[in-house]
Amino acid sequence: MTAGAPKSRTTSDPEPGNEHAPAAASGGRAQAVGAGVIAAAVGFTSSWAVVLAGLTAVGASPAQAASGLLAVCVTQALGMWVLGVRYRLPITLAWSTPGAALLAGAGAVTGGWPAAVGAFAATGVLIVLTGLWSRLGRVITAIPVEVAQAMLAGVLLPLCLAPLRALTTSSAAVVVPVLVVWLVLQRFASRWAVPGAFGTAVVAAAIAMVAGHHGVRAADLVPKLEWTVPHWSWQAMIGIAVPLYVVTMAAQNLPGVAVMSSFGYRVPWRASMTVTGLGTIAGAPAGGHAINLAAISAALAAAPSAHPDPRRRWWSTMAAGGCYLVLAPASAALVALAAAAPTGVLETVAGLALIATFGSALTAALGPAGHRTAATVTFLVSASGIAVFGIGAAFWAVVAGLLVRWVLAPRPTPDAAAGPAGPHGRDPGPVPEYPGANRDDSGVPGAPSPARAVS
Repeated sequence: MTAGAPKSRTTSDPEPGNEHAPAAASGGRAQAVGAGVIAAAVGFTSSWAVVLAGLTAVGASPAQAASGLLAVCVTQALGMWVLGVRYRLPITLAWSTPGAALLAGAGAVTGGWPAAVGAFAATGVLIVLTGLWSRLGRVITAIPVEVAQAMLAGVLLPLCLAPLRALTTSSAAVVVPVLVVWLVLQRFASRWAVPGAFGTAVVAAAIAMVAGHHGVRAADLVPKLEWTVPHWSWQAMIGIAVPLYVVTMAAQNLPGVAVMSSFGYRVPWRASMTVTGLGTIAGAPAGGHAINLAAISAALAAAPSAHPDPRRRWWSTMAAGGCYLVLAPASAALVALAAAAPTGVLETVAGLALIATFGSALTAALGPAGHRTAATVTFLVSASGIAVFGIGAAFWAVVAGLLVRWVLAPRPTPDAAAGPAGPHGRDPGPVPEYPGANRDDSGVPGAPSPARAVS
């Protein structure tokens, strides 16, 4: 926990001087439940299109993409319930939206959809190992933040340009209302901008379908799981599993810990990584790409607006999990709607959902002036979409960024190398932070550095 942050209690005893707390518990619980429902509704409607776009890009059929969306809804809901009941903390989980965006930019991989499923499972294994093995935590946090965020920004750029392309490739009567609603809500209720755009897209698509006499078969609306036997391809391991793991950790899990810390909660790191990693492994054969700690929606469940008593906010997590289980069966209907909708509608919603994340990633990447060249090279390679040896651009972007950063790094002079500290006459510098650096017996890490808390 950050210095000065209050410790989160997990007991149900009223706070000193608040003897009437039990009498107000039922009303406060309703408030927490409402916050959880809002968190789930906003999280689902604002990024489901990104998940479908990512799964489709790496080879999933419409039925397999719907199954993947259903799988991540169920696994993250169950994960929230497990962590909420065990720790009585408002630990909110989510699917990896940046990871789905990365898949959308990666495209088909050698081995097709089964190889992508194998990469999803491998990502889950890496997440579990991060919680159990602190050395791996050191490795992931050793990747410079500007390189990781520049890679993410490059992946997001083509997706964020989709609304502009849709203006020329799709019907303006469908796309323009979506953009207008998004812009208006950004001004007056930014939290609901993307859900509002999604609702507008549904209405516009329905009108276009009726006008064009395009129907949806009832059988396509029935939710079902499509199981795929994972295939292990080294191209998929390097081109999908490794970048998906890096993006999920850097853009979701570490910021998620920071968000919770800002509200006075210490996330049980080992347990959270184990639950989300095992959930990712379990959901992979059904098409689920990755689940993780929520970063943005976590604030809706952990903030004082969820409940005045920090010890009772965990009910918001339980409600969010229940809401995701209710929304999960809608996955098939969403895929059917997206397939029947005019070209560009799904891409428009996905692009609008990622604009805020793109802006944050680009700011974090280009902020440090000393490494701006390395970050720019990383961004350009990532945005290029090149594939070498069957490995996507995200991996090569990180390699290029680290190489340029190393070449351009200032070398210490002989005079500067000598110092009073360290056993060999050199100042060892500050100890890098990593998950588990300040870990207690329960496996709780110290809060990540502020530079990592970018989502």
